[in-house]
Amino acid sequence: MLHITKKHIGDHLTVILQGRLDRNAAPELEEKLLKSLDGVNKLTFDFSELEYISSAGLRVLLAAQKIMKKDNAVVIKGASTEIKDIFNVTGFSKILTISWI
Repeated sequence: MLHITKKHIGDHLTVILQGRLDRNAAPELEEKLLKSLDGVNKLTFDFSELEYISSAGLRVLLAAQKIMKKDNAVVIKGASTEIKDIFNVTGFSKILTISWI
């Protein structure tokens, strides 16, 4: 199960994810993102409480990056070691800006 919290501050949207971003939760996240990105110039995903991400979740992040169309417009922070490993193995650490703090 995935819990999604969105925080808008000006043109910056932070999306806090708690739980599991799997094939069941990815469509809900994608839908909520598409409705929220108008006027957003910076998108931050807070993974501090994300336990798992599947390939479907990675696909949503890639779609968000394409919508944002700018380098460093999508930032991921607070990822666990396991999720960092997934990003490194899949090459997503080279595609997205990831803050490992």
